[in-house]
Amino acid sequence: MPFSISHSAGIQKPLTTVPDNACDAHIHLYDARLAPPGALGMLEHATADDYRLVQQRLGTTRTVIVNPRACQTDNRVTLDGIVRLGRAQTRGVAVVRADVTDQELCSLDEGGICGIRFSLYQPDNAAVSFEMVQPLARRVAALGWHVQLHWTADQIVEHQDMLRRLPSTIVFDHLARLPMPQGISHPAHAIVCELLDQGRTWIKLSGAYLDSAVGEQQGYRDLDPVAQSWLSQAPDRLVWGSDWPHPTEKVKPNDADLMDVLGRWAGEPSLLKKVLVDNPASLYGF
Repeated sequence: MPFSISHSAGIQKPLTTVPDNACDAHIHLYDARLAPPGALGMLEHATADDYRLVQQRLGTTRTVIVNPRACQTDNRVTLDGIVRLGRAQTRGVAVVRADVTDQELCSLDEGGICGIRFSLYQPDNAAVSFEMVQPLARRVAALGWHVQLHWTADQIVEHQDMLRRLPSTIVFDHLARLPMPQGISHPAHAIVCELLDQGRTWIKLSGAYLDSAVGEQQGYRDLDPVAQSWLSQAPDRLVWGSDWPHPTEKVKPNDADLMDVLGRWAGEPSLLKKVLVDNPASLYGF
């Protein structure tokens, strides 16, 4: 039966046939019980229990929780979500600063964390800085973790030399944030292509609404060349995420439609299975 979900438009399931063991590799959880004092930007009705309804609608069973910006470097809500959604089918991406201890990193590792995020597209109010990326990448590489980067395309260009030096696996958020209408003509595209050729870089096919100029009504079709570029070059190093509960959006998108956009981009069941099942299993250790 169709049903409504907090922070998601629509009520129907995707038209795309979602394979077994499919992974939603980018969500955020919010829980006031676990929020740090004075946290800004907290959302209601975005707990692990609320997210279970998203799984029911989409047909996904594996999940990667990305610590929300509102919680800064307090990763309790993500660790709690891993427990609640099930350690066997859930992983987390934490946010830490340079003063994190080895003991704290080991504790996060035991709790299901497999990467750290640098959300720097708005650096003025970020919990981390560009100066922290390289030293922390060295430390987490020893744990087998990746660094997840939510940077603008211009920031990718500005920091390209550092990106080439990073020892860890790199995961670019949200299609690498290539702006429209430039898309694949933006200089960041060539840089990310070079990093993909080196074999340690991944991209999340998520957050289409962040850079599309045509929006949901036109199925984010202006991003098709970007997505097809990544699918053509690195089909074995792409994952998909809903970005639920869509904290940047006042008008929430339809998560089923976002899955159908992926279905259109992939075009065939075998490639869809790579993005939703095989690739996440490789990157996150399912």
